Amino acid sequence: MTDTATTDEWWNLLPAGIREQADGYVLQDSYMQAVRVVCEGGRAHGLGVIEAQRVVHDRYLHHGDRIARTPDSPLDLESLAARAAGCPGRVLAIEAVWDGDTRHDWFVILLAVTADPTGEHPLATIYRSTAVRHLGEDGDHGPLHPSATAATRAGTALAAQLSVPFHFASPDTPDDQAPRWRP
Repeated sequence: MTDTATTDEWWNLLPAGIREQADGYVLQDSYMQAVRVVCEGGRAHGLGVIEAQRVVHDRYLHHGDRIARTPDSPLDLESLAARAAGCPGRVLAIEAVWDGDTRHDWFVILLAVTADPTGEHPLATIYRSTAVRHLGEDGDHGPLHPSATAATRAGTALAAQLSVPFHFASPDTPDDQAPRWRP
């Protein structure tokens, strides 16, 4: 197959079972699994990761509203406080950390850091789309990534309610190696 092959041409080269499995993953909103299946199934025809991502993207467009989308994490204070209250141990701090993947690009995870037992517990995953919905389409996020703005606002409010510190080492720049909070 050539570099100019369309995603429809790539899709039609895949065996029916591979197409069915990939569509099953798409309908479950399991992007990475769908890309893996398409990539592996099309390898013999020269299909690579980039082409597989394009094929899966087109399958998302094809299925549209039929996809069981992963729900957004709640960012309202009451929900975050309830999640923090459900953590084992005493909450010492609320922390925001960057993470990223090929599907969502950069996003922020809001964590409760606990003692007795020591641990960190995810409270919310804040993707760009989640942040935009939370902040409003015209929401002012200033120079920051929308996920950083939403995480800072939600994390600061939660930390204040719990009377613990809020830590976000790198709100200005996505950095999954930024220093973590230490008691």
